[in-house]
Amino acid sequence: MLHSNRVFEIQQNQKTPTLEVLESLFDKSSSPVSPLNVEELSDELTELDQRNYEELVTIELTSEQTAQILEPAQIFPKQETVTALHWHPEFVPMEIIRKRINATFPNKKRELIIPTQHNEILSYDGEYSGVEVDCYAPQFQKKVQFLLHFENSKVEKADVLKSMCKHTRNYRSSQLFELMDSIIAPRFENRLQAAITATAADDDLVQFVQWGTRKLNKLFHENESVTPVEHIKNKLLANYFDLMRKNFDGRLINRAQSFIRAVKKIVKREFSPEYFFRAEEFIEETRSLGGGIIIPHPEQFWPILLAEYDVDGYEVWNPQSRQYTDFLITVVTNQNKALNGRRKLLITMGDDCHMGEKVRAPDAQNKEKAGRQIGVQLAWDDLHIRKSLNLANTDRAKLIDEYKERLN
Repeated sequence: MLHSNRVFEIQQNQKTPTLEVLESLFDKSSSPVSPLNVEELSDELTELDQRNYEELVTIELTSEQTAQILEPAQIFPKQETVTALHWHPEFVPMEIIRKRINATFPNKKRELIIPTQHNEILSYDGEYSGVEVDCYAPQFQKKVQFLLHFENSKVEKADVLKSMCKHTRNYRSSQLFELMDSIIAPRFENRLQAAITATAADDDLVQFVQWGTRKLNKLFHENESVTPVEHIKNKLLANYFDLMRKNFDGRLINRAQSFIRAVKKIVKREFSPEYFFRAEEFIEETRSLGGGIIIPHPEQFWPILLAEYDVDGYEVWNPQSRQYTDFLITVVTNQNKALNGRRKLLITMGDDCHMGEKVRAPDAQNKEKAGRQIGVQLAWDDLHIRKSLNLANTDRAKLIDEYKERLN
């Protein structure tokens, strides 16, 4: 519980409180602060704030976090073929991820495992590299995404592509600053009011979120030069509020997170895609390097199925895009029956695993994201979907053979 008389004493002394004094404001043996008194919240940065920020943006794993990664959620001893063409290592070291994959599939004999970090080219095994890029489709005025895969030697000549990815990563990261501004900057009052209406947030909650956002904004700008790029994304704000669970009532943090999500939804909707490179520009550069192109979760932007882009295939299933798997397999199968001189379109599946989610505290995890596992795409073995895959003459092994041949 926050002791208001101690806050008053500090204000009367008009001194910057020490770390010990700030920690004394919270009686860890009693319940967290409830109800909230926003008048007791100070914008002044403290040693405790700095320490919390450093904890927030560290990319060093503790022994406990490493143990969480090394222990797979489920083991598949019968699966001998593993494909993973859509997953995000984030800040988790590749050697630890490799041990997890080997533990998940102890008897695997064949594999094609390529990481697809957002707008950053990475390699898993020294043979292939990959990246998931954001780009702009002017035909239907939407942001779309591509999975790009390369045989490693071809990436050595990819200076232009790397520059395109860096620009895209920096622009995508700017959503963090627009999200914070939408909460605390007067020029975005309309966004704030829209989020208040959507969530029925009261004044105390809004002021609490604004207070926390101002804190993070100051902390980021004071530590920008040492903040890892992996953490410069709009998710940082939600992670910062999750860190407050040790000092504030969990229900209050849950309400704050709901309000932040409402603002983020508005920011994403109004975030201009025109500063991204066009889809055709990424396709042209990838093809010039001999890379492969897969369109992930196409059900999220249906017109892309009609764009007739020069791609290698479609991802017909992943944990957040699985409602129309059967239909998408049929679409690809029918297109392959009328190739008209084009290469066969491949059918792929992606686990869309975000490894950074697995090292977060259980009460701060996105349960749906945390449940995703690299290489675990159960739809390949679903009896109903197998019927469609058989008609398409494909499975994991055939996908590996056909895609490797193109990449090499």
